[in-house]
Amino acid sequence: MEYLSGAIRFIAAGGIWVIPIIVVGFIGLGVVAERYFVLTRATRANRRTWEQIQPLLHEGQFDKAREITREDKSAVATLLNAGLENEGVVRRRNDIELAMEEVLQSIAPQFEKRISYLSLFANLATLLGLFGTIVGLIGAFAAVATAAPSEKSALLSMSISEAMSCTATGLLIAMPMLTFSLLLNTKASHIVAGLEIAALKTINMIVRAGATARISHLHDYAEKKAS
Repeated sequence: MEYLSGAIRFIAAGGIWVIPIIVVGFIGLGVVAERYFVLTRATRANRRTWEQIQPLLHEGQFDKAREITREDKSAVATLLNAGLENEGVVRRRNDIELAMEEVLQSIAPQFEKRISYLSLFANLATLLGLFGTIVGLIGAFAAVATAAPSEKSALLSMSISEAMSCTATGLLIAMPMLTFSLLLNTKASHIVAGLEIAALKTINMIVRAGATARISHLHDYAEKKAS
């Protein structure tokens, strides 16, 4: 409790400019909480869906996999559905890749949005802290100019200490924001990379199944011609 009251006194010593810094901090924490919840939920949903679909793809049960991806709302289901809908319709691998790449380009920004705001909030908190310190120093020197000579030293020391606490508060807000920005960007990048891997595996299985079907068809045709 003593540490908490000391922290409150330290922050309050920064003056009125501490208020916008604290507001920026709370907004940033709101973005962090929202993004973390969205990314964690997306990661779990993608993993659950992929574990359900992957065995079907290996077994060549594309119709059943297609039904699941149509009903599932996860990002990986939406992506794989673009490829599965083209399975058996187009022959070229590039056509399937382009269809899935188009969907991936529309999905990826959903995970990365608002994370860049955290860098903005970090810079804003730092600049507000510096601005509050400068304003405080200006006021301190103005007060010292009219103070009695015996009071100038003590008054100047106290005023500078209070002004510097504004910068310290800004840095205390900025440093976690930059850390959260890095962590959330990494988490979003892992999700996008996972989607790319799932798309590549799906394309390979679709193409492999198509090639196997064509070879089987040619074999049957050759046997009929021979007979």
